[in-house]
Amino acid sequence: MSTLALLVVLLLALVLPLYIGALGYVVLRHPRFAQPLTVCSTWAPTLVALVALVVALR
Repeated sequence: MSTLALLVVLLLALVLPLYIGALGYVVLRHPRFAQPLTVCSTWAPTLVALVALVVALR
């Protein structure tokens, strides 16, 4: 695996838990945002799946 692919995977591994935690905090403090944030956060699993596919195909 190339160094660039490893850096992308590491960056995603560091950023996604922070992003999910921030969304959880916002929903906890402001329950009215639960539905819009759930819809907006569906991109994260898709992004992880695409990166995993790219890494697997290299």
